[in-house]
Amino acid sequence: MIYIFLADGFEETEAIAPIDMLRRAGQDVVTVGIKNDGVKSSHGIPVLCDMTDMQVELDERLEMIILPGGMPGTLNIESNPVVQKSIDYCVEHNIPIGAICAAPSILGKKGLLNGKEAICFPGFEKFLTGAKLSDKKVVTDGIFTTAAGAGVAIEFGLRLVEVVAGKEKAESVRKAIQCAN
Repeated sequence: MIYIFLADGFEETEAIAPIDMLRRAGQDVVTVGIKNDGVKSSHGIPVLCDMTDMQVELDERLEMIILPGGMPGTLNIESNPVVQKSIDYCVEHNIPIGAICAAPSILGKKGLLNGKEAICFPGFEKFLTGAKLSDKKVVTDGIFTTAAGAGVAIEFGLRLVEVVAGKEKAESVRKAIQCAN
């Protein structure tokens, strides 16, 4: 199971594109609404989530968590204790974490990107404490996959497919959606 956390002010493309890519790859992606199951994106689009943060269960079924960016969505996600506990659980159990746009700042502020290659939306680099800033738009280093922003959301989603299901599955999805390399 893959949790993607959505809070008011999340960037819709950075959430929906990875959800789409992962579900096309046959992955069980669960949208988690922060505080309630209905959230609004940074552009006012209402989204009904599969569950709320109070329903999150951290156990052996968890394969990945995803943190989309957007403002104030990133701050709303970061301030949530369930999200923080989920990040800690993933780190402790070596479970992949994806973060895009402003959301890598959440990981950076926790010191989790120290010595790791990472990328974020321009202006948030100061929060990537100790990270080796990448010139790539999507980068995976250890359990962390980070991406620059909405413009690379499909690439981010395809990389997350590769992380959980392998390169062959990611290439299969890429071909199916007519996405160029």
